[in-house]
Amino acid sequence: MGPSFGNSTFQSKITASADIVVGICYMVLGICSLCGNSILLYVSYKKKNLLKPAEYFIINLAISDLGMTLTLYPLAVTSSLSHRWLYGKQICLFYAFCGVLFGICSLSSLTLLSTVCCLKICFPAYGNRFKREHGQILIVCAWTYAAVFACSPLAHWGEYGAEPYGTACCIDWRSTNVNAVAMSYIIVLFVFCFILPCGVIVTSYSLILVTMKESRKAVEQHVSGPARMSNAQTIAVKLSVAVCIGFFAAWSPYAIIAMWAAFGSIDKIPPLAFAVPAVFAKSSTLYNPVIYLLLKPNFRSAIAKDFTVLQHLCIRSCFCVKALQNYRSTLNTSLRTFKGKNESSCNSLPIVEECCYFPREKCSGAFECFQSYPKFCQERLSAVECPPQEAVSLESNLQAKVRQGSKKSVNVVVRGEKSTEIDTLEITLEAVPVHRTFTDL
Repeated sequence: MGPSFGNSTFQSKITASADIVVGICYMVLGICSLCGNSILLYVSYKKKNLLKPAEYFIINLAISDLGMTLTLYPLAVTSSLSHRWLYGKQICLFYAFCGVLFGICSLSSLTLLSTVCCLKICFPAYGNRFKREHGQILIVCAWTYAAVFACSPLAHWGEYGAEPYGTACCIDWRSTNVNAVAMSYIIVLFVFCFILPCGVIVTSYSLILVTMKESRKAVEQHVSGPARMSNAQTIAVKLSVAVCIGFFAAWSPYAIIAMWAAFGSIDKIPPLAFAVPAVFAKSSTLYNPVIYLLLKPNFRSAIAKDFTVLQHLCIRSCFCVKALQNYRSTLNTSLRTFKGKNESSCNSLPIVEECCYFPREKCSGAFECFQSYPKFCQERLSAVECPPQEAVSLESNLQAKVRQGSKKSVNVVVRGEKSTEIDTLEITLEAVPVHRTFTDL
């Protein structure tokens, strides 16, 4: 592994302007991938009880893409903008290991997704038996499969080294020309991590397309039964095909260049021919969230709903905080005025209003505040330090004002269900007899 990490290999082999363009592309792709995959995982968590078993592979794909984004993009951006690899041999090994691990895991997830879709549509007798537990087991197998090929170069079956353009690290394609063991690793990697998954995916979706064609004929002939496909299955298949096409479109140029370097003459390949396919390969982390967030209706509706709720909460919180500050400043001014005139603060009606509408205890919802309405008022009135005779006069004055101000009192009844999202609130006003006192209310 020594020749792969010489000082000259960590210097960029492309021009400084090309490195800046590559670094900017990495930066844009990294930010978009981070936001897209994070939103996709958030939406999946929100609707976790409604997820189908096949959608677990999409979630696993988002996790692997997010892992690649967090581990590879920061190192690639800074190295490209610096026109050389900045982090030395050990971080180069870590960079290459993460690239192989997350790349193979993503490809394995897409392969399993295509297989599950094929079973559910083409062989429903077996596909309907597929449960969440089966999906979780297959996801563990995908990570194990990827870890085996990612750890092999660390055990000296194959080699990790700097990329031919100098500002990133991956499998050392040059070592295959001088090392038979490295050549065997490249052959096994190429067969089991590219040719075989591609064959499984193409075969699965070919069978799905044939089944869909037969389903259309059955619908045209008004035949119902297992040959008919639902709209949900059709949408799932289209999204899966789109994700697979995006992944292969991203990785195929790099795979072709890598095989050319491994089995041909790497000296005849210009360094920029490696740098451009590497950028396209890393862009694969962006296709999965873009396709699902833009083309799947329930994902779009969940995002729109959350953003609408967040916007309303921000607007309401701003107005409520401002109104509460204005109310408290007015209340403090009135209290100072009353104290200056040597009047008792117990006779001030705003204190009663404050204890009713702005309680010191926190409520989790509007229903709890209305339910605890008498408790809050009682605690606030008892907290004011007043002589007993003033407290009695306060209650008598309030009762007199209630009797003199109107002939009828109003009882407020709130009906509804206690939940985190309140769409409607029904308030009924009922007249009560005049002899009901303030304490009864």
